[in-house]
Amino acid sequence: MRKGELSIFLRYLIHAYQEAQRQGAWQGEDEIRLPPLEQISKKLGSSVPNLREQLAVARALGLVDAKPKVGIRLQPYTFTPAVSLSLRVAVAIDPAFFDQFADLRKEIERAFFRRAVQTLTEDDRHELQTLVHQAWEKLNAQPPRIPHREHRDLHLTLYRRLENVFVKGLLEAFWDVYEAVGLNRYADIAFLREVWQYHQRIVEHILAGDYDRAEQWFEEHLDLLKQRQPQPPQLSPEPFWEEES
Repeated sequence: MRKGELSIFLRYLIHAYQEAQRQGAWQGEDEIRLPPLEQISKKLGSSVPNLREQLAVARALGLVDAKPKVGIRLQPYTFTPAVSLSLRVAVAIDPAFFDQFADLRKEIERAFFRRAVQTLTEDDRHELQTLVHQAWEKLNAQPPRIPHREHRDLHLTLYRRLENVFVKGLLEAFWDVYEAVGLNRYADIAFLREVWQYHQRIVEHILAGDYDRAEQWFEEHLDLLKQRQPQPPQLSPEPFWEEES
């Protein structure tokens, strides 16, 4: 297989996706099951061991789910798994890569903020309001607690209705790795209170339909995070080889 060329199994999956889309798949609760590898092997003329290797790649990309006694199931396409996996490797190599990705994430949020918040439903707006309330409950508790889940959920809710799978994938990957490197344990409560004051103002103006003011507070909020973003620790995966004593 030449560099950049898709494997025979990925091409098979692409065809399965196209068929699923034509049939209006994932509109309900129906699962899209693929044949066992033995059957796919006969159809494609490729060995089962070869297909099993390619299946592992497809699972890492989030294209399929494969479990014993359940079989292979096609998953709705998402950009997140591929980005998360690559970003985890990058941060393990050099923590500075996370800072670079964090800068990219801020620019993406800035560029798509207005069109994203204008598509939010009433339920989404209510959820934003609830997240702000829950965050303040944690910050005002004795002792204070870090509202990490609320922080993640608030940012991802803002972009929930955006019809751009790549933007959402990049943002979701940021929060996945944010948790993996331990930034959800950043415990500067005074700074977190300041962050959530901005979040509250942003949400209040979104609820009021004042998108100009919401965007203004959002811009200031991004500048605040840029000034105070802590340095992430390095991911340190366990060695996969046996070291000689």
